[in-house]
Amino acid sequence: MPSELNAPADIDAALLQRFARGDARSAQVLTGRLTPRAFAVALRMLGDRAEAEDVAQDAMLRLWRMAPDWKPGQAQVSTWLLTVVINLCRDRLRRRGRVHVGIDAVPDPADPAPSAPERLQDSERAAALQNALMRLPERQRQAVVLRHIEGLPNPRIAEILGISVEAVESLTSRGRRALSAMLAGRRAELGFADD
Repeated sequence: MPSELNAPADIDAALLQRFARGDARSAQVLTGRLTPRAFAVALRMLGDRAEAEDVAQDAMLRLWRMAPDWKPGQAQVSTWLLTVVINLCRDRLRRRGRVHVGIDAVPDPADPAPSAPERLQDSERAAALQNALMRLPERQRQAVVLRHIEGLPNPRIAEILGISVEAVESLTSRGRRALSAMLAGRRAELGFADD
């Protein structure tokens, strides 16, 4: 990889262009770089591991199909991919009529070392958060997941969602308040000490 490519966005674009020219190794590297985040966003949006895997796979297939037409500088590859993931999730949620996912249907997060009680508490916290996320309006959930779980900056979220930075700030603020209100009565149960 050329040394002038320092930013992840530059690396992703270079890998995509190499794939478009037939370099299969570039596809493997780019898949390893982008698929985990695509899956994580889809899982938080849908609350279903199998559906999230399908969405991440579908989004990556769409990326491979459009690779020959990629124009450097038009957008970041990861931004384009997360936009596709959000749209695919939105389509799935519409198709299933926003069926509420119960707390028992949320998969336990992988947690390698803590004790059984710590794992149980972490699992209960994750399930409570996922349940609360699924109760947020769709646009708030998208903004909160991308900002506070995936750690994306507001301008990038605005680009992905096709809205202004101010709208992102408003959505994340309202989403955080709603989550806080939904989880407020469960602080002791979830093992959070009163501050």
